[in-house]
Amino acid sequence: MIELKTPTEVQRMHVTGRFVADVLTEVGRLADVGVNLMDLEHHVRGMIRQRGAESCYWDYSPSFGKGPFRNVICLSVNDAVLHGLPHDYVLQDGDVLTADIAVSVDGWSADSARTVIVGTPAQEDQRLVRATEEALEAAISASRAGNKLGDISAAIWEVARSYGYPVNTEFGGHGIGRTMHEEPHVPNRGKAGRGIELRPGMTLALEPWFARTTDQIAFDPDGWTIRSADGSRTAHSEHTVAITEDEALVLTRREEPVVAEGTSTRGKSTEDS
Repeated sequence: MIELKTPTEVQRMHVTGRFVADVLTEVGRLADVGVNLMDLEHHVRGMIRQRGAESCYWDYSPSFGKGPFRNVICLSVNDAVLHGLPHDYVLQDGDVLTADIAVSVDGWSADSARTVIVGTPAQEDQRLVRATEEALEAAISASRAGNKLGDISAAIWEVARSYGYPVNTEFGGHGIGRTMHEEPHVPNRGKAGRGIELRPGMTLALEPWFARTTDQIAFDPDGWTIRSADGSRTAHSEHTVAITEDEALVLTRREEPVVAEGTSTRGKSTEDS
């Protein structure tokens, strides 16, 4: 069942979304050559604790995965794209890092992800990240009352096709609100004009993710980390949005700091440029 949120409930989700945005901004600032993934994990734990929020990931036990998830953020590197289990790994120059986090504040959830390139970026990696960001903006533009769910999926797919990237449909976006995962499933490939009608009060996590040369995935032995099946690099962008009478309200939009010319940006996504 899809729950339509009241304007007041959407505003409560927006409070959570702003915090999620702040966390991802901080992760992007800290991601640098020589930084250990576990240092990022523990830093985010401290932010969540200080805010009085609750991690939606801690103790998460879906049908996949090996035991409950015992981290508060997913950190996926290079060919890993989803549910990356933070572990003892030191970021290297040119690594592609995806950070994905969902938290709840006062009973309302928000979910967002970003991909940054650590150190010296390769052009093909920048292109891949840019494709997911453009697909996400296209999905947001399609998220209007009266449109169909398939319009969102088709918008993502069209951007992927324009870049020449294949699209996996096993994992995609989802409803969100009182819990991290609610109905409906939002595939990253579909046909316009198909599916349920979008109505004001629907809240969705939209998350296009692409691998450079495959639409197939493989799981790590940890049972969580999902990688491209052929080892090609990956990227993932996600925002939580609310359908309104007008354009969609993005609840997790980040306000990136302005960086003076000549200074380091550390981990960069194309949004930062």
